[in-house]
Amino acid sequence: MAVVRRIAPFAIYAVLFAGLVTQSGPARFAVVNLAVQLAVFGVGACLPAHRTGFMSYVDVAWPWGLVALGVQVLVFGDTGSPAAMATAVIYLLMGLRMGVWSLRFMVLTRLPVELPRYRYQRRRWERDGFRGERLSLQVEILVQCGANATVLAIPALLAAERSGPFDALSVTAAALWALAWVAESAADRQKARFTRRSRREGVHRTCDAGLWRYSRHPNYFAQWMQWNCLILLSLPVLTARWGEEPLVPDLLMAFGLAWISWTMYHTLVYYTGAVPAEHFSLRKRPDYDLYRRTTNRFFPGPRRPAPAAAGTPAAVGPRRGGESLPDRR
Repeated sequence: MAVVRRIAPFAIYAVLFAGLVTQSGPARFAVVNLAVQLAVFGVGACLPAHRTGFMSYVDVAWPWGLVALGVQVLVFGDTGSPAAMATAVIYLLMGLRMGVWSLRFMVLTRLPVELPRYRYQRRRWERDGFRGERLSLQVEILVQCGANATVLAIPALLAAERSGPFDALSVTAAALWALAWVAESAADRQKARFTRRSRREGVHRTCDAGLWRYSRHPNYFAQWMQWNCLILLSLPVLTARWGEEPLVPDLLMAFGLAWISWTMYHTLVYYTGAVPAEHFSLRKRPDYDLYRRTTNRFFPGPRRPAPAAAGTPAAVGPRRGGESLPDRR
């Protein structure tokens, strides 16, 4: 089953890509984007990972792949279309936000150790029986490359076909995206200020200020909402194509848009997001277990009353909805 889970994304990517290149409009964009993403991930992640053994370099390639998608919308799209230009700007801002940080932290100052979320990945490989670590590194990097080349590119591909003024749905989607962008930035700033203050005081405390009072990962939730808004921004183009283009490719693109929301949720909660982060937070911060019991993990909501006896931090990682993996300390 582990092998099936590993190869399943590539099979889905292949089907999506085949559907994209069978259409006269999206075909050129899809082929060019595949070549661009392979180059970005090859130089930005595959080669550094092979040299250093760090999967963390995928955090350099993935956001710059989003920047490349934004540039391609500008190249292939109608520059007179507000919705197309809004889509390009969204890709550019989402990519640059993480891409600039990754270049500064992981390239200019040289990444000292593997990021925790990718150290956690090795526990999954051990659980699933994968022994070839270097092969696993490249496979996981190429999974993310394939996402940028196919499913995550669908909103950009549809935007490149868009013309005309904003409609009400597009205005709403763009406004909601801006709110989610501000929320993600605010959450990151609140966490950074709290962390700096805790370091000055010489203690390991859990951030529960601002947006972090209502979600243990408000930045991840805001990032997920940004992708949902990008999906909404794409819907007018997809519905306009309905009945005028072959049905199967349009169904594949509709599936791809729905899969974006699911796969980003799964990534931000289970794959490289909340679950790996909490695995290490429970070890580093004595108060994190109580925080976990009183605060929603992903979706914001009111805090729950503190239990009468909070207990002790978990021994191997998050409990509710998390994964129990072997401890290799």
